[in-house]
Amino acid sequence: MVPQFTPCQDPSLHQRRRQPSFVELQSIPWLSLLSPGERVRAEAELVVADAKSGDFICRFGKPVTYWFGVVEGLLKMSADNAQGMTMTFTGVPPGGWFGEGTALKREPYRYNIQALRNSVVAGLPLDTFHWLLDHSIGFNRFVMNQLNERLGQFIAAREIDRMNNPDLRVARSLAALFNPVLYPGVGDILRITQQELAYLVGLSRQRVNEALNTLQVQAMIRIEYGGLRVLDLAALRSSIQ
Repeated sequence: MVPQFTPCQDPSLHQRRRQPSFVELQSIPWLSLLSPGERVRAEAELVVADAKSGDFICRFGKPVTYWFGVVEGLLKMSADNAQGMTMTFTGVPPGGWFGEGTALKREPYRYNIQALRNSVVAGLPLDTFHWLLDHSIGFNRFVMNQLNERLGQFIAAREIDRMNNPDLRVARSLAALFNPVLYPGVGDILRITQQELAYLVGLSRQRVNEALNTLQVQAMIRIEYGGLRVLDLAALRSSIQ
């Protein structure tokens, strides 16, 4: 049975925005690529908000106002098909920034982004995002790398969605969350519960537990308190049926 997730009904996340702390700014990977002047402007415009479990950061059909990133916590990106079924594209762990394609085109969101646990989310206003594209070579390279990695990620997500082998689904989904380009804040340890992983993979928590134990026996991961340590990322990525 696929686990169900109930959205939070608290007041708007936008209303809870605040200025980022020094430590939170240090966790934003692209700031170090800017010139001093560009960085001053970006830091002045950046905001963060404390999202509660179930909060929607982005909703299908809503206009884009910010380019978002995860300072801490875990989000999921998903969309509903014509039959009312939800397809989860990926999780977004710390260090991940998303929605650059939507921000570039200034189009409504074609997916939902929801917090799987209490998270800190950063937002760069859309006009500042475009100003940096117009003025910063370093920022352009970062966004270009993001788009390139994202394309590969979504192709992989389509493949994962069609896999019937639960162990393989879990292995490939974990490999996607350990992407060092898209999610530099993860490192070797992913802070995730088995229930959260079940939401992302579309399996029951019990079946995810079985898959994780199989992957641990195969020396691909090690299950630790509060998370998972990757031991062989290449093996996770190349797992075959």
